[in-house]
Amino acid sequence: MRRTDRLFDIIQTLRAASRPLTAMALAEQLEVTPRTIYRDIAALQASRVPIEGAAGIGYVLRRGYDLPPLMVTAEETDAIALGMRLLRRLRDPALQQAAASVLAKLVSVVPGSLQPHLAAAPIFVSDGDAPASAVDLSAVRNAIHENRKLAIAYVDERGHRTERTIWPIAMAYYADVTLLAAWCELRADYRHFRVDRILGAQVLDERFPADNGRLMAEWLALRKDRASAPH
Repeated sequence: MRRTDRLFDIIQTLRAASRPLTAMALAEQLEVTPRTIYRDIAALQASRVPIEGAAGIGYVLRRGYDLPPLMVTAEETDAIALGMRLLRRLRDPALQQAAASVLAKLVSVVPGSLQPHLAAAPIFVSDGDAPASAVDLSAVRNAIHENRKLAIAYVDERGHRTERTIWPIAMAYYADVTLLAAWCELRADYRHFRVDRILGAQVLDERFPADNGRLMAEWLALRKDRASAPH
């Protein structure tokens, strides 16, 4: 969890609490150490967030304090609600959970008149047709962010199984399929892998060179010249 997210969660947790919460209780809820909570509380207090209390006793948020409302237009509210619901089509549990968390945070910081438009938006999004994946897509996305190689077992459309080491570049989400774009060491070329055909994936310690976005730029250029069909 990023520190900015954790600071926000501390404020929200204290605001909802009916009694003082100790650093230990906050640490268990946010899955960090009490020492981290002490540092975060000190940082919030230095930023003039009215948190009162002390170590060993507990902390409370002074009544009446609230985060400044996030000002958005009605059109932006519809866009947010639609975007969060579209994520349900991806069959990616971690992203779906993250979308629900983001929506709950936004509901708490927009003006009261807009809260119903987010929490109960008059928008329907149908379920997606993309097959579920047997691999942890959250781990795959982390590998992309950290430029770590992946060792995968893959089955193509003809049922042929191969073992490959790939450099994951991007996730491509479609209504009926989710693809992993990567540089494949076996083929020495860019390839698209259907995530539902990846039988297993292991994030390796070895990193691949990011080259300031060169791989991403080359892949995007290639997409204009060749079909995006999986291999």
